[in-house]
Amino acid sequence: MVAAPSSDSLQPAIDRLAADGFLAYPTETVWGLGACADRAPAIERLMAWKGRGSDAPMAVLVASSAAAIELGCRFDPRALRLAEAFWPGPLTLVVACERDFAPGVARADSALGLRCSPHPLAHALAEASQRAGLGPLTATSLNRSGQPPAEDLAAARRALRGADAGDLAAPLLVASEGCDAGGPEPSSVVDCSGPEPKLLRVGAIDAVALEQCWSG
Repeated sequence: MVAAPSSDSLQPAIDRLAADGFLAYPTETVWGLGACADRAPAIERLMAWKGRGSDAPMAVLVASSAAAIELGCRFDPRALRLAEAFWPGPLTLVVACERDFAPGVARADSALGLRCSPHPLAHALAEASQRAGLGPLTATSLNRSGQPPAEDLAAARRALRGADAGDLAAPLLVASEGCDAGGPEPSSVVDCSGPEPKLLRVGAIDAVALEQCWSG
């Protein structure tokens, strides 16, 4: 088991977030891009680098379901069962949320996608950002629009080739020894914002396990 990075080692990442920059970091699935979800300049920079419009929402990274509830997210009993069973893990839960975020983060109806990663570096970033008062980070994949997500550190470095580490318009690579992304499968996505759960994407968790869980 890889140890979580220290607070000191994460300080450059927190400084970049506080300056409205964004990060490239590993998760238990693929590499992700993280910006403060309620800072419009940071989200605009991330979307410009990625080459995507604001019509496709982005999930955010939270340290726990309790942290998500503190943000104003609403979990019905089925969403809570899914979170208890599969978080931290490769599950994105879409839930109703009362908080406003930067354009391009939440869905048009204000529903928000939530990720709670077991990856030691991603989880430490979520906690460090929360402690610093910077709010939740986005958890969209590290890739240019139309390109495959970066599955490992080598692919992440290729995606960032030529980027200036001091340029706020490019991601800051956040990595630690022996702490790569977990694999090529993306998270599974379940929409719990309506009266009935909807499976939007089958990824690292199969459909049968998800449906059995939310059905109780």
